[in-house]
Amino acid sequence: MINRILIDKLDDLIPLLVEQEYRPEMDRNRNQFLYRGMPRASYRITTSLYRNCKGHQKELEPVILKNFTKYAAMEHPEIERSVWRQMFLGQHHGLPTRLLDWSFSPLVALHFAVTESNMDKMERHDCALWRMDMSELMRLLPERFQNKLRENNTVVFSADMLAELAPNIGVYDSAMQNSAMVIIEPPSIDLRIINQYSFFSIVPAGIEDVEAFLDAHTEHTYKYTIRKELRWRVRDMLDQFNMSERIVYPGLDGLSRWLARSYFVK
Repeated sequence: MINRILIDKLDDLIPLLVEQEYRPEMDRNRNQFLYRGMPRASYRITTSLYRNCKGHQKELEPVILKNFTKYAAMEHPEIERSVWRQMFLGQHHGLPTRLLDWSFSPLVALHFAVTESNMDKMERHDCALWRMDMSELMRLLPERFQNKLRENNTVVFSADMLAELAPNIGVYDSAMQNSAMVIIEPPSIDLRIINQYSFFSIVPAGIEDVEAFLDAHTEHTYKYTIRKELRWRVRDMLDQFNMSERIVYPGLDGLSRWLARSYFVK
């Protein structure tokens, strides 16, 4: 089920930022949650491939990836090794893919939730932060995928681990059907992925509605709706925590976005 919580005062965010489960096997506090921020609470969780190709995803996806690889391999020859590496690099540069962005950091997710490209709209819309449990999704995977994670003492796949079990999209879709999806940690191809603490979920063709899937198959998925009146307050708090465009977009692009917002006149 999807648990829904309304955030209408700053104190309501504190439990979300400090929640960590005690793990007796390591005597440490660690959670296995991933977070996703969305600037409008009304937005559905959909992949860029779905938004771009609508009902023609199945036939257009291989064409998109083939042409991307043809032109991108000169600079990144390693992407020819697997379709998953093609997706990672493509997603990173705006290519429509079946990947969904998540972060291990609730602060990063909050940044994307409360930051609008058009800052005049900051107080017009509620925003949302989603949280899902990686260990819960791991238990939904086919047995051979779970075994691969256990062999590597992890709850997330790497590109090479996944390629061993699913060398192509068809094998992956056949294994996942409409009842599971893999969480994967992308290779650190640049500082943006590192600073955003990025993870991806790979949505199989059988899952046409991600939110319906989470509602039907999970118990620990949360959607936190942050009231529009609170967005600037949370945004200013994140700056004090050093969570800003300078961090999530390292380089001059991030610096320019941060300065534009810092000097924005409300």
